[in-house]
Amino acid sequence: MSEKPAKTALTPFTHTAPPAKFSHGVRKGNILQVAGQVGFAPAVPGQPPAPVGPGLREQTLRTLANVEAVLQEGGASWEDVMMIRVYLTDTAHFAEFNEIYNEYFADLTEAPAARTTVYVGLPAGLLVEIDALAVLG
Repeated sequence: MSEKPAKTALTPFTHTAPPAKFSHGVRKGNILQVAGQVGFAPAVPGQPPAPVGPGLREQTLRTLANVEAVLQEGGASWEDVMMIRVYLTDTAHFAEFNEIYNEYFADLTEAPAARTTVYVGLPAGLLVEIDALAVLG
């Protein structure tokens, strides 16, 4: 009988420790799940997380960078991502988000499956949340 692969919690140095019992990402075998990331600036020791700029563009680019940091911490890249889920706080942001997304992933060889929905439960000031599922190998 073969041994089960270990489950490894991932917290990149750019991220603060989660405020509750969850991980920014988890890898088990060749599966890597990135938890919902938002547009928080890189962590500053001793300070709480702070959102970047007030606009959707700044927050989306920072959120994608935060997802990428977790992917890299787990040995993955955007090319390994099978699914991206996006949560916007305003339906009026769909067109602008799609434009930013298409620019960001213009050089990606194969686009992952994606789903975008409107979600009003993000903390005040945050406009977008993104999670991702990657399969390595």
